[in-house]
Amino acid sequence: MKEYFKEFKPFLLFLAKFFGTYLVLTFAYQTYLSEFDQKKFEVDGFTKIVAHQTMQFTALFDCEAYKMPNLKEPSINLFYKKKWVSRIIEGCNALSIMILFVSFVFAFTGKLKQTLLFIVFGCIVIHLFNIIRIALLGMSLYHYPKYQAILHDVFFPLFIYGVVFILWIVWVNKFSDYAKKSS
Repeated sequence: MKEYFKEFKPFLLFLAKFFGTYLVLTFAYQTYLSEFDQKKFEVDGFTKIVAHQTMQFTALFDCEAYKMPNLKEPSINLFYKKKWVSRIIEGCNALSIMILFVSFVFAFTGKLKQTLLFIVFGCIVIHLFNIIRIALLGMSLYHYPKYQAILHDVFFPLFIYGVVFILWIVWVNKFSDYAKKSS
């Protein structure tokens, strides 16, 4: 049994770091979310920021883009060309995707400063691309409402997860300890 742990130590260490980080960050995020009353349709602060920035980005394409709180659920409605195109809920803010990203990067550790800088850089990139994703989704739904299912459930999730995947590849191949060992 001892030889088994010795042989698979790098993999087991990766799993421990990944799941440990993921659980701690998820717990912290759930604690943050518990501060908002879903029954009163309260929207968390970060989702409000994402909705506001998405509206600002959308307004670049139509100055009549605006947002309004949803009165029936904890979300923010986004309007484009005076038409309701989407609702931005907590799941749209990409924080859970950032938690996944951070957990993976931390599990493939590099130098501490480099790891922390890449995590900050990656979360900013994910945030920016998420705003672009939501805005493009809203504009796409305005023009192609019959394609809502494929746009919302397939194309735009691939967009954001593709960004995360590219960041992971860059991290593993350029900055992680694994990259240094394989050079």
